Amino acid sequence: MPKSSLFPKNIKNASVHFIGIGGIGMSALAQWFLAQNWAVSGSDVSESPITQKLAKMGVKVKIGHKKDNLPNKTSLVVFNQAIPKENPEYEETICRKISIKSYPEIIGELTKKYKTISISGAHGKSSSTALASLSAIEANLDSTVIIGTLLKEFSSGAGNFRPGKSEWLILEADEFGRAFLNYFPFAALITNIDKEHLDTYKDLSDIKKTFLKFFNNILPDGILVLNKDNKNLRSLSFEIKKLVSIKELNLFWYSLNSPAARKIKKILQVKGRHNLSNATGVFTLLKAVGLKEQDILAGFKKYSGCWRRFELKGKIFEADVIDDYAHHPEEIKATLEMAREIYPKGKISVVFQPHHQGRLTSLFSEFTKAFKNADNVFILDTYKVAGREKEKKEEKQLRSASDLALAVKAKYIKNPSSLPSLLKDAGNKKGNVIIMMGAGNINLFTEKLINGA
Repeated sequence: MPKSSLFPKNIKNASVHFIGIGGIGMSALAQWFLAQNWAVSGSDVSESPITQKLAKMGVKVKIGHKKDNLPNKTSLVVFNQAIPKENPEYEETICRKISIKSYPEIIGELTKKYKTISISGAHGKSSSTALASLSAIEANLDSTVIIGTLLKEFSSGAGNFRPGKSEWLILEADEFGRAFLNYFPFAALITNIDKEHLDTYKDLSDIKKTFLKFFNNILPDGILVLNKDNKNLRSLSFEIKKLVSIKELNLFWYSLNSPAARKIKKILQVKGRHNLSNATGVFTLLKAVGLKEQDILAGFKKYSGCWRRFELKGKIFEADVIDDYAHHPEEIKATLEMAREIYPKGKISVVFQPHHQGRLTSLFSEFTKAFKNADNVFILDTYKVAGREKEKKEEKQLRSASDLALAVKAKYIKNPSSLPSLLKDAGNKKGNVIIMMGAGNINLFTEKLINGA
């Protein structure tokens, strides 16, 4: 196992600064350092509930990026992958010759420090990590957890981190920017492979090759758990078999067509085939690690969902209002299938905010086929992701939100303030559901919609 040399044994005067501390992963990592008694500071472009919680926990949070934000005695600076090198705090770090690492590099060091259970895949990472975390609690594993969502069970912190005292780390391992190639898990669950993050990867073939590289990072005699229902994972069977033999890994495939899935379906509190698939993968993973079946299922029984994953926020015009993070065509389809299962006779209205112009353009054809289970569709302008969008001269080649609205015969909404009247006109009433969908800031419109209606 690779050894970490990053963390000093004497941390009496250790200080770390985060550039982009409000991000879901960065804020979780900041809490890890806080739990290790480091002095923690950080900055972000805007205030959020997460930065507010961090401040209450003792983190020195600055809003806005400027070189003076770096404390005088900073030992280490951590930046997220979206931060440009022209950032004034990044430049000041280089000028002062302070040690600087990216978020994936630091997480990679943690995977050397702990016995790591990682959960990856294009879709379902957060929900699967949440399920694994709750089952680990039931089994008294006392694992440290870093997760890309918020759990009410972790409300003593910001909701995306749990400090543990054992050797175990449960980690949501993202493939964006090839981040997970920095990690060295003992056990890894892969929920699926799909065309995603095509601003990082050339194509699906590149994605598959990168996942195979990640599998090679699993420690010898470790555990690899794969979704047999995912055709892209199945297509790698030959390469996986060869790698498993060389690394002496313990390989497990799981499927919805299994006795385990049928058993889990009887006790799982959340609906949807995708949630059942995630739970079946976690069940297979944790049994392979050595947890008792009764503890795993006890954790599943307690899972009622997590932040922005089909989260009931309130009502408007007597219709339920759901906040959902789906931002990829396959996620949209899965969410709408679940909505139809929960509201079989109700009208489903979707307000969708595309996330990242590159994704909308690369997967435009798939997006046009994703809304078939919705009765009404409203499309907001695309949420532009800082550090990931094309230059202005290239924007003409990109697909727009209005293009998508035209293709799916939806209503394009330039001004979100018109949403209440449009949703009322759509006939929303008791028994119907409105799904506010996307990975950008659509959740802010959701709050306004509920509070202002």
